[in-house]
Amino acid sequence: MTSYARTMTRDNELSGGVAMAAVAAMIAALFAGSTALTPLYVIYKQAFGFSQVTLTLVYAVYVVGNLAALLFFGRLSDVIGRRPAAMAAMTVAVVSALSFLFAENLAWLDIARILSGLGIGIGAGTGTAWLAELIEGEDKSRAAIVATSTNFLGLGLGALISGLLAEYAPLPLRLTFVVYLALLALVTLLIWRTRETVFEPGRLSDVPMRPRLSVPESIRARFVAPAVTGFGAMALVGFYAALAPSVLAQQLHVTNHADAGALFFELSVVTAATILATARLASRTVMLAALVLMIPTVAVVVAAQVLASMAIMIIATALCGAAAALGYRGGLQVVNQIAPAKRRAEVVSAFFVCCFCGNALPVIGIGVLSSWASATVASLAFASMITIFSLVALGFGVRYAR
Repeated sequence: MTSYARTMTRDNELSGGVAMAAVAAMIAALFAGSTALTPLYVIYKQAFGFSQVTLTLVYAVYVVGNLAALLFFGRLSDVIGRRPAAMAAMTVAVVSALSFLFAENLAWLDIARILSGLGIGIGAGTGTAWLAELIEGEDKSRAAIVATSTNFLGLGLGALISGLLAEYAPLPLRLTFVVYLALLALVTLLIWRTRETVFEPGRLSDVPMRPRLSVPESIRARFVAPAVTGFGAMALVGFYAALAPSVLAQQLHVTNHADAGALFFELSVVTAATILATARLASRTVMLAALVLMIPTVAVVVAAQVLASMAIMIIATALCGAAAALGYRGGLQVVNQIAPAKRRAEVVSAFFVCCFCGNALPVIGIGVLSSWASATVASLAFASMITIFSLVALGFGVRYAR
């Protein structure tokens, strides 16, 4: 059995706030890789000659890597330790970036996206659990706040820097990933020196290799609301990460790649700021507020497309950022609170499965539906789905409020 304790810190190990910053940087760097493609999708679409449906599949295929990581390796860091699992995640991220760097066709993009999802799937649960153990005292709420805010800052910076390089620098499909590889190298060095928090770790052979997605029976009813909330929150993020550049180009007639990156950066900054601003609010209150806010938010997103208004799109983006922040942070914090200490990474991984599915599956649905009907009809269907999910989660959240 793996036990948790404060370990002796060697002279060359990072500890305290510096260690937390290193783990937060890892989370941000991993997630930055998932949105570096956001402003590049239109370029890839033209370069490789694929359709809008294929574009959404390229975005969403990374959920294969996510699910592989979380189903097979959800307990990896609980068994072998946080640092070895984090180093594995960073290694996979490097291989993913190299695949993007040398991509010559659609198959390369799919492989790179799957590897990106695998690295994020391993690193997200590991990093969140690691932060919770690096924080002194019983109150672990700061772990969710740090993890979620850096997550979204990473997402935003990935899209913004990629958009700027795509619009104003040469070789955007290459230079973006050269810069990203340099970032990964720096973060990997920091993680290598960060204090381990799992005392007496086991071996890799001790990790069960059978697919496992488990939530203890004692908390399953209480898990429904944060799980559905996380799904909805990340569905909003997925819409902007995969489809916003196409919406800007086709319906709002904005073709500047930097603008596409900046729009997603706006969403991420609002998200991170909302997480920090609501840090003192009760996690369940934040989660329920997110569910209420999601309903008018998707209505404004649809209105921006129907009216072809960039001003409304900017407002919709801010609302999406706030709703995503409240939903993701509130849901994750509730999960951290209800999860048994010895199974925290496993339960957090189950929460991330819901988030990653929300981030990818609705995007596929929108892409397929938009090929049969108009983009507006597809967005209306998306808004209806978010509304229904929000109402269901509200019911569970209120019923199991205690």
